[in-house]
Amino acid sequence: MTASVRLSGCGRTSAMNTRLACTISAALLCLSGASAAQTAPQRQDTATLRRSVEQFLQVQTAGLPGQVTLSIGAIDPRVQLAACAEPQPFFMAGARAWGKTTVGVRCVAPTPWTIYVQASVTVIGDYVASAVPLAQGQSIEAGQLVTLKGDLTMLPAGIATEAAQVIGRSANISLPAGMPLRLDTLRSKPVVQSGQLVRVVTSGNGFSVSAEGRAMSTAGDGQVVQVRTAGGQQVSGIARAGGMVEVAF
Repeated sequence: MTASVRLSGCGRTSAMNTRLACTISAALLCLSGASAAQTAPQRQDTATLRRSVEQFLQVQTAGLPGQVTLSIGAIDPRVQLAACAEPQPFFMAGARAWGKTTVGVRCVAPTPWTIYVQASVTVIGDYVASAVPLAQGQSIEAGQLVTLKGDLTMLPAGIATEAAQVIGRSANISLPAGMPLRLDTLRSKPVVQSGQLVRVVTSGNGFSVSAEGRAMSTAGDGQVVQVRTAGGQQVSGIARAGGMVEVAF
């Protein structure tokens, strides 16, 4: 009888120990899970990155001639980046806020990383085109121009956006009607003609000297022109309105 009692008590003790061990094990697992959740690194919100790129481009496009529309590309949700307190958008060398572009975003701390986001900048604005065919060398008048509206980012660089930029200049080549006018293909109205007598002016600290010379080429305002002085010396200067040529001292 005594042996039977000891065996029964031993069985109850073993069951209690098992239940206690299970309870402790479960508690440890819960604590381990909570600790892991607390120490797991936070991930960067991609929506925040896209907003930072948009704000960056808004600053970069301020003052552009026209209505600006921004489109920020999606960021692959599989990209896992550590949370960053101050993401820093930037342009790569040669990139700008015009047409299809790429904006980089970098994080310095606590975990350094860099990501690149595709974007598109559309600028709807006015540009100047020829209303009639323009002959090479022909002085352009206001009545020969028309103002059109379109996406400036889809046009060649240097497009004239105001008629005042074009009037009085001449085209380097003949242009058909409807052709957008590029400033780099237009010659300025000459202020100095080849063979014209000009006044050569040299200025310095507290003095100014002028002499007469003869232009050896035709030049618009701000362009370089060669001049032969009365003494036969050849000098280079900047052509100015009124038949004046500025020569650096």
